[in-house]
Amino acid sequence: MSFTNEQAYCVATYRCFEEKADFHKKAQSIAVGLTVGSWTDIPEARKAEMEKHLGRVVSVDVHEPAAGESASARYADIRIAYPDVNFSRDIPALLVTVFGKLSMDGRIKLIDLSFSESFLSAFPGPKFGLEGVRGLLGVQDRPLLMSIFKAVIGHDLPALKEQFYSQAAGGVDLIKDDEILFENPLTPIERRVEACMEAAEQARRETGQKLLYAANLTGPTFGLLEQAKKAIGAGANALLFNVLAYGFDTLAELSRHPDIRVPIMAHPAMAGAFYPSPHHGISAAVLLGKLMRLAGADLVLFPSPYGSVVMPREENMAIKDALLTGDAADYRYAAGAGSALSLKQSFPVPSAGIHPGLVPLILKDFGTQVVVNAGGGVHGHPMGAIAGGRAFRQAIDGCLADVPLDEYAEGHPELKAAIAAWGLKG
Repeated sequence: MSFTNEQAYCVATYRCFEEKADFHKKAQSIAVGLTVGSWTDIPEARKAEMEKHLGRVVSVDVHEPAAGESASARYADIRIAYPDVNFSRDIPALLVTVFGKLSMDGRIKLIDLSFSESFLSAFPGPKFGLEGVRGLLGVQDRPLLMSIFKAVIGHDLPALKEQFYSQAAGGVDLIKDDEILFENPLTPIERRVEACMEAAEQARRETGQKLLYAANLTGPTFGLLEQAKKAIGAGANALLFNVLAYGFDTLAELSRHPDIRVPIMAHPAMAGAFYPSPHHGISAAVLLGKLMRLAGADLVLFPSPYGSVVMPREENMAIKDALLTGDAADYRYAAGAGSALSLKQSFPVPSAGIHPGLVPLILKDFGTQVVVNAGGGVHGHPMGAIAGGRAFRQAIDGCLADVPLDEYAEGHPELKAAIAAWGLKG
């Protein structure tokens, strides 16, 4: 069985843990079992015809336990190439092919995916992307700042509007709904958008600053497009979407639809069911990085390594790379010479437990191409939510001016109060 790159393949990389397994035999079993099912049982007369459907073992990298380690630490990184001819050009078809049944086969994790030129060509990627979001806001020279609605369940429109204004007046660039704010009689999406955009306009007159409001897009799947049209018709200039609850293909369809004329912000709800285990699931860089960008998310939220829902820093950096700097070598398998990744960048949004004293760490890790995202760090400020937004903007300005924040805070009371409340790191 010869291995040729003449046909198109997508490649999956797995980390497989077994104490005594013959990993080379295991890899061959995966390659055959997830494609043609069996090779030795196929009549010789049909093998030439079936070979184009056969999965191929690209590499097997075995890691034996170090001295003192348990035998259970033995693993191999296995790369398998899957012919594009086996599946349609959509993310569900690819995931079911490469990890559907296999995800239930012991301690095995999908840690990377690369795609053929043919598969990638089916995905336009983010409609706006990082540069498009910056263009809408007119902000090119600094990290963006986002605030999150808090404790909005059971509140009516006036209370929602008041909370929106207190965030907007503090100088944030984006405000998003809480991901658990669904359609309800108190705050239906059209009236919610209208009320919040009125508050946004009031704040803009006072601050001179544009703002994007990401309204939570919810409801039955077949009604999402109409729900999105309602929100946009009422003035929504961004959408929040719980991608993993609905599926990557739903995001892809929404993103490419001509009537969705606003950026889509992907929320990571349910991601914890997939990425944290070292032995099972899908890596964060694939789940919240490559696949989100491929499916068209303009901004992607994920747990930060700094706050209350902690993700290891190396996983954060892998997500950042997938959203921002992924090139042909990262996304494409067997790309031709001179091939360039055409997907726009997605804005990384590290989240959870962020306060102004963490801004130096965020900018150290992410640079300026990041959205600083805060909930309690705005609403819980000792001087109120407006001061909370100002404290973050002051922290960003201090970092960009290369002035230590404790020094910068001496002339900025909102930042000084935030550091006194939460401390300073980095």
